[in-house]
Amino acid sequence: MMLETERLVLRRWREEDLEALAAIDGDPEVMRFIGDGSVRTAEQTAATLTAMEQRWEERGFGIFAVELRESGELAGWTGLTVPLFLPEVLPAVEIGWRLARTHWGRGIATEAATAALRYGFVKAGLDRVISICHVDNHASARVMTKLGMRQERETKVPATGQPVRVLAITRDEYSVISRPGSATR
Repeated sequence: MMLETERLVLRRWREEDLEALAAIDGDPEVMRFIGDGSVRTAEQTAATLTAMEQRWEERGFGIFAVELRESGELAGWTGLTVPLFLPEVLPAVEIGWRLARTHWGRGIATEAATAALRYGFVKAGLDRVISICHVDNHASARVMTKLGMRQERETKVPATGQPVRVLAITRDEYSVISRPGSATR
């Protein structure tokens, strides 16, 4: 399973991705809006990587490793998952992303998430996709808006009490904005 964009390769995970992913998950600035804001250990990241691969097998969609085409460097991830941490939105599929800080502000999250969203609607046959971000995570909220998502609600994550914003897009809404010549695509 692999998707390609102008600058990126979205692919399944490899063992050699662990070190770079652990560095991303260990960066306090990257993690400040994730869960309770704690960084992850290399062992926690390894367990997450294994779980991400298992979800692909179970669901037919999942989290892609995001690699820079030019250098082969792992920039982070994007993809689709079930947001079990926020039961009030279930059943749902969430699109998300996480990039190393060195790749912020370059449009990589939007480029990668656009490809993953297309995969979700076109290949995985999803009818609706949501995205969830901390209310203070303005960069992720901008990516969600660029994907054509609209705000659905604000709520709190039960386990952490973190205030989050939930945005959504349906397959029909996506079909309208993904047509050739549309301003969003």
